[in-house]
Parts: sequence; structure tokens; C-alpha cells
Amino acid sequence: MNAPHPQALTLLDRFDQKVFDAIYSRSLVYNTCWEDPAVDRKALKLGTDDTMLVITSAGCNVLDYALLGPQRIHAVDANPRQTALLELKLAAIKRLSYEDFFALFGRGHHDGIATLYRDLLRPELSPFAQEWWDKHHVWFASPRGSFYYHGLAGIVARGFRTYLKLRPALGAAVSRLFAAKDVASQRDIYDRSIAGEFWSRGVNWVLSRQLTMSLLGVPHPQRRLVQAQHPGGVAAFIRDAIEYVFRELPIQDNYFWRVYVLGCYSEDCCPEYLKRANFDALKLGLADCIVPHTCTVSEFLDGNDDTISRFVLLDHMDWMSSYYPDALIEEWELLLKRASPDARFLFRSAHARPGFLDWIRVGKDQRPLRDVLHFHDALAAQLQKEDRVHTYAGFLIADVR
Repeated sequence: MNAPHPQALTLLDRFDQKVFDAIYSRSLVYNTCWEDPAVDRKALKLGTDDTMLVITSAGCNVLDYALLGPQRIHAVDANPRQTALLELKLAAIKRLSYEDFFALFGRGHHDGIATLYRDLLRPELSPFAQEWWDKHHVWFASPRGSFYYHGLAGIVARGFRTYLKLRPALGAAVSRLFAAKDVASQRDIYDRSIAGEFWSRGVNWVLSRQLTMSLLGVPHPQRRLVQAQHPGGVAAFIRDAIEYVFRELPIQDNYFWRVYVLGCYSEDCCPEYLKRANFDALKLGLADCIVPHTCTVSEFLDGNDDTISRFVLLDHMDWMSSYYPDALIEEWELLLKRASPDARFLFRSAHARPGFLDWIRVGKDQRPLRDVLHFHDALAAQLQKEDRVHTYAGFLIADVR
């Protein structure tokens, strides 16, 4: 038998679960992926014979993996709006020129979106995606805004952008930071002109609110995992992550924080799928391996006979372990059932050592999940230092023993 869930839900957890489910079930949460695929590539060692299961999110990393030519990528997400975003990107790769494609997903704005959508993109979409984008293609229409200021995560990005406009000296310093040519320069700009000005009591208060975390897709149990490890709480954890990124890693190719702060990419600082040569390769056939699915991971695995060799599971197990522990046990039983003998799992967590690895037991002999999987801790620790996002305490790479 599986051990009981280690921490029962509080009334606050149950309330947050209702709020989180309500927000998630009505909204596009992620307008861009918040996991570094350059790190994932090194961890996964993808080959042309691999079949992948990837949680879709915004679809950026699904397209990144497709550039390596795996046999098939099953892009799975329970939120149909995330699937609709991937469908729109696939339709745009198929039907648009690079210039139009980059205007949409690079700059986040295209003056001709209404015509492009009606004549070229809409016919390629599923009925749900058509219904969604019929109402929301205007997100790309404003010359003063950006697609990346829409969706739940976009609300937070827009608020941050507004804050910088109200603090012009700080905004100018941030612009200089993103124009810096080396780590020493960006560290000097951050230390002299940003750190003391940005981390005000008000900013710390906003970052500590559960509403802010919910908009970013972080439920209360995941926030609690951060608080359990970091004495300064969520705001201090975020500050440490940002300071590591801006003081220790080159900013020139850090498109994650660029789009969040500036609302757009540039052609030399953007996800791989937005680069001209890679766009051409996807259009010529590499994108054909992608199959979108709107369902849970368990529903996909239960209804599909494919053997999967590479799994990219993001951080969804954090909130499942609190909200739906029995469903997470079922999911792991199915993951192991569908995994090939050489399968590799990649997932992230708000905790460096996720507790569910110990209390979940699987198989006929009910072994702890941590004993069923072989973890590559040294490789994970090495790669985590290179992670350009740096907002997860736990980065886990595992094979079936």
C-alpha cells in the first residue's frame, strides 16, 4: 500500500485549489515556456528514434525538441487553451512567411493579424482552437501592447512593465542591463542601478501574494515547498533567482527574462523555433512529428499504445501530489508501463528533493518511486547552474532502473 499523503490539505489549500482550478479552467496560463530547453537537450540526449511525451505549456519547447528530429512528439496538456496556442504556432509555421511568423511570436504584434488569421490560420485549427482564437487573435493586434502581455502570466509581465514606466530611471537601467555585452558589465549595472531601487517593500509584498503566484501558475502547495526551503520566503527566493541570472549568466541569449521584461524577442535573442533557419526546417517537415493532445497525462497514456522513450513532465507533480495524490500514483504506474527500457524522465519541482518520490509506491511489490528510478544527480546539478530561468529548486533527470 502507498503511504498516506505526508501533509493533509488545510482549509486554505482547499480554497486555493478551488481558485486555482477555476482560473486554470478558463484561461491561457502560459504564453511562453518557462523552462530552458538548452538544458533539457543536454539532459535528454534526443535521437531520431525517440518518441516523446511532453507537457505542452506554450509549445515553445515542443518546437525546440522537434528541431532535433525525434520520431514523434506527443504534446499533452489538460488545458485546451495551451493546445490551441501550439496549434496556432503550427498553423503559422505551415502557412506564413518567416517575417509574418516572427512579427506574431517574436514581436508579439502584427498589424494584419485579422486578415492572416481569417484567411490562413483559422482553417488549420481544430474547432476549439478556432473558437478560442476567434475571440483572442486581437491579442496580437495592438501596436502599443504585445501578445506576451496577455494570458495569466502576461498580466504579471504587464504589471511589471507598467512599474518600470512609473520608475523611468529604473526602467533605463534595466534596458542597459539587457544591452550589456558581458557578465561583468551586467553585474555592475545590476549592483549599482537596479538592486537597491527595485527590491522595495511594495515589490516584495506583491511577490509574496498568492494571487501573484496563481497568475504565474504556482498553487499554494508549491509556494509552501519554496517557503520550507528558503528562510526569506517566496519573495527572497525570487530575488535570489533573479540575482543569479543577472549577475552570473550571460544576458545576451536569455530570451526568457527578455520577453518577460520587454514584451518581445529580438532575432538574436529568441527561442530556437523563432530563428529563420530553424523556422525553415520546421516548415520543411520537422514540425510534422508533433501531435497535440488535450487530456491529462494519465488519459493519454491509458488510451495510447506507443512506447515512450523521453518524458518531459515539467512541474505538475508538485501540485498533483497535494491536490490529487491518488491520481499522481496512477500516473506514475502508467508512465512506467509505457516507458521503453531506455526511457528517460525529466521533471522539475519547487523542492530540491520532492517528497512524493518517497511516499509514492508502484508496481506489484510496491517499491518507493525513488528506488524504482535511477537519478542522475551530478548531471542535474551541473545543468541547473546553466539554467537561464533558474526558478526551480529541483531539476531531476531519471531513468528506469
